[in-house]
Amino acid sequence: MAVATSTGVSFELTDDQKEYRTLAHDFAEGEIRPVAAEADQQSKLPIEVLRKGWDTGLMNLHVPEQYGGAGLGSLDGVLVMEELAWGCSGIATSMEANGLGAAPVIIAGTEAQKEKYLGMLTEDFKFSAFGLTEPGAGSDVSGIQTTATLSEDGTHYVINGSKTFITNAEIADWITIFAMTDKSAGHRGLTAFIMDVKKPDGSPADGFTCEGHMDKLGQRASPTNAIAFMDMKIPVENRLGEEGEGFKIAMKTLDATRPGVGGMATGVARAALEYAMAYAVERVQFGMPIAMNQGVNFLIADMATNIEAARLLTWQGAWLHDQGKRATLQSSHAKRFAADSCMSATTDAVQIFGGYGYTKEYPVEKLMRDAKIFQIYEGTSQIQRLVIAKELMMPRG
Repeated sequence: MAVATSTGVSFELTDDQKEYRTLAHDFAEGEIRPVAAEADQQSKLPIEVLRKGWDTGLMNLHVPEQYGGAGLGSLDGVLVMEELAWGCSGIATSMEANGLGAAPVIIAGTEAQKEKYLGMLTEDFKFSAFGLTEPGAGSDVSGIQTTATLSEDGTHYVINGSKTFITNAEIADWITIFAMTDKSAGHRGLTAFIMDVKKPDGSPADGFTCEGHMDKLGQRASPTNAIAFMDMKIPVENRLGEEGEGFKIAMKTLDATRPGVGGMATGVARAALEYAMAYAVERVQFGMPIAMNQGVNFLIADMATNIEAARLLTWQGAWLHDQGKRATLQSSHAKRFAADSCMSATTDAVQIFGGYGYTKEYPVEKLMRDAKIFQIYEGTSQIQRLVIAKELMMPRG
């Protein structure tokens, strides 16, 4: 969050960070916002916008430079994601989902795995996804039912099971999958794999099924799917880490990505604040702009304060991660507070717009629908509270 200097502590961004933030803001304003409403209404990902984002260098942000990525730090990514989500969090989610899919490979992959799969994302316009959640196992990872059985000759695993709520599954070329290699061991029996889900001709891999686009409340531009595996074979060299290390890899992944979710939530809240302020100045009731009413300007003031606090918390979690320090507590603080503040800010924005805010004539109703998922995915706000309480009352060391 802060950078120590010879004169104390600084919150000043570097010139490179400012340039990336400006690049992302200009892209959001010029490319994302003009298509956001239509993409939401049609529940369709504007793939041409993502292609432009890939060409511009706004995807695969955290892939190291030696594998063709931007090699940005966590804080750099948070800055970019706030701006993209300010444009449309559905489109931004699909743009940055490669980061979630690639994170386990960056964390635990071999050199050969990194060269192949990270390079695949940067050398061509391709996608990855992250497959953890199941119909009966969301917050409770130990309840995962997908199994991975090693073949008798030790050359491959056979995967059976299903996952749900998987972002970008229908366009993914490969997915990081978590499956049980020892169901009797609970979460200690979880193992991570890289799963190729497309053949060279683009058809689904043998044993892999991707169901249709889910019809969601918000972030409708981003495709979300259920997927299933029936006797699907994965080469043993596609295992990430050792058997039983999947839970550790998944938790490290979420520690790294939760500040980014906080950044996106902050961007949506900021958009809601900007729309609400502009409307409050223009809307006249009882002979004066409604911005003059204490009931309205107090809402705006609280929105602004919470957005500032959310941003600083996400910066702190991201900065600690960049320093190589354990950031579980701070990442949960950031994700929980930013998500809840976003939901509150967008709800208040609809309130300020009154009846008009409840219609699709104005953008705030979309922002409110988009905001809700931040309190759910990558760990619900309730799970974040459990993590926070555990970290505070049962600290390590």
